[in-house]
Amino acid sequence: MAQGLSLVGGGPFRPPSEHAPERETGAACAPSLVALPAPSGSTLSEIFAASPRDGGATGFLLAHLIRALPDRQRPLLWVQERMAILEGGRLYPPGLGALFPDIPDLIHVEARDARAALWAMEEGLRCAALGAVIGELWGDPGALDFTATRRLAVAAERYGVAAFLIRLGGHANLSGARMRWRIGSAPSLPHEFDPRAPGEATWDAELFRARGAAPGRWIAAHDRAADPVGVVAVPADRTLAAAERSIA
Repeated sequence: MAQGLSLVGGGPFRPPSEHAPERETGAACAPSLVALPAPSGSTLSEIFAASPRDGGATGFLLAHLIRALPDRQRPLLWVQERMAILEGGRLYPPGLGALFPDIPDLIHVEARDARAALWAMEEGLRCAALGAVIGELWGDPGALDFTATRRLAVAAERYGVAAFLIRLGGHANLSGARMRWRIGSAPSLPHEFDPRAPGEATWDAELFRARGAAPGRWIAAHDRAADPVGVVAVPADRTLAAAERSIA
């Protein structure tokens, strides 16, 4: 299994509001780490945002990319179609760099519609100089059918460039993607220095389809202290205020 996102604990998922309170003793058992399912090589993955204006899908993808990219010197190609920009916002590279300092250089492309965005993605996948190709599409455009996703998956696997589709307001129809996620924002972790301030972002991550991996659902968080930076999961049997976390 390829290294990628990781999680702590192995119990069934429970929403953050249902997490059991901390014990009065304050003792925290050392959590165990297991590898989150990840593609064995470059292929196509789909990420469905919980809501069109939820930026959790982008944060989850960036945290994954920083850990999973074999060569961080190669730039990323990020393609946004016009409706995705209007509904979800335009990508702002300086802001991404502030949140994720290790992110590679970005090449941003604005496409007039889904067909043009898919064409730009497929052409980018043929370029071995790119680290990954990301596309953002709105809704369920007719151009995004099984054939289109299959072409992206085949191109990614043939040329060794990972492809990711961020779906805003879309439905999980038939697709050639090897891994399919639903990602939503979850309550943030406590701030290290100010208990009244939000800490690191967390994500409600559900893997509902994957080749060679079982579905699952986890609460994951970005960990900047790891080297390389990675993702940890919030244990299901402790509150979000637990101070001890393990590096993915």
